[in-house]
Amino acid sequence: MQTIGIDLGGTRIKGVLIDAATGEVRQKTLLPSGDENWKERVAEAVQGLKALATGPVQGIGLSAPGLPTPDNSAIACMPGRLAGLEGLSWSDFLQEPVQVINDAHAALMAEARYGAARDVRHALMLTLGTGVGGGLLLNGELYQGFYQMAGHLGHLTVDADSEQRDITGVPGSLEDAIGNATVGRRTFGRYGSTYELVEAYRQGEPIATLAWLTSVRRLAAALASLANAFSPEVMVLGGGICTADEALFKPLATFMDIFEWRPAGKKTDIRKAYFGEWAGAIGAAGFITNSPSATRPSSVRTEMERTDD
Repeated sequence: MQTIGIDLGGTRIKGVLIDAATGEVRQKTLLPSGDENWKERVAEAVQGLKALATGPVQGIGLSAPGLPTPDNSAIACMPGRLAGLEGLSWSDFLQEPVQVINDAHAALMAEARYGAARDVRHALMLTLGTGVGGGLLLNGELYQGFYQMAGHLGHLTVDADSEQRDITGVPGSLEDAIGNATVGRRTFGRYGSTYELVEAYRQGEPIATLAWLTSVRRLAAALASLANAFSPEVMVLGGGICTADEALFKPLATFMDIFEWRPAGKKTDIRKAYFGEWAGAIGAAGFITNSPSATRPSSVRTEMERTDD
C-alpha cells in the first residue's frame, strides 16, 4: 500500500508518494503555490502522484500552517495567509480521504516514524527557521492537545522582561530569540539572516558572537525547561538554522551541561533532524500510516532525496 503526502507552503507545494509498509519515497513533485490557484495545484500534485503509483493509494495526508480541526479534516485557524485555507474540507475538494496536519507536527511525524526519533516513545521536536515550530510525541503518539494547539514550543517565554511580544502575544519568546525573522533586531541591524550571523560568529566578530551565543543560550534554557516538563528520550532539532551544524550544536551542548537537570546521570539525547525540506510531506504521508501492517523502515531516504541535502 502507498500513501501520498502534500506539504502546502506559502510559495511551494511539495508532494511525495511513499510505500506505507517501508516508508520508501517512491516519487516526488514540486509546484508553486504563490498565487490564487494554489488549491488547484494541490489537486494537480495529488493526481500526478496517483498516476505514478504502482498499487492502491491508502490515503492522502496534507501538511499546512495553522491549527487543524479536531478531526483533522481541515485547517480551522490560519489568519493572514493562503486565503481560503481556513475551513476548506480537503476530502470534499479532492474527492479523496484526506487527513490534515499542522506543518511542524508533520515534521515531527516524519522523524518519529522514519528518522531521528524512530522507535522512540517520548520525543519532542523544534523546527528552527524563519520562526520556531514544534511538536510533541507522547507514548508513541502525536499529541495535538485542546484545539490542536499543543507543540507550539517556539512561543515559550525565555525573557519575561522583554518589551517584544511575538505573534501569539507572549513576551520574549524562543521564536524571537533565535528565529531568522529577528536577526536584524538582535544584531543592531548589522546582519540580515542567520547564515550571515553564523558566518560572522565563525570569524569571531564581537556583535555576531554576542548575538549568536545569546540566542543559543536561550535555546538551551528552553530545551532544559522542556526536558523538565515532558522528560523526553530524544529532542530533535530541524529547520534551516540547523545547517549551522557545530556552530549551533557545540555551544548548545555546553549550555545544556549547565542548565539540564540530570538526576542519576540522565541526559536527554539531542539529535539533528534526519529529513530536510521534504519532512512536511513525508510526515503528512506518515500521519495516515497507522495500520498494524505499517512497519518502520531501517532506511527511508532514496538516493534521489539524499542528493537534495
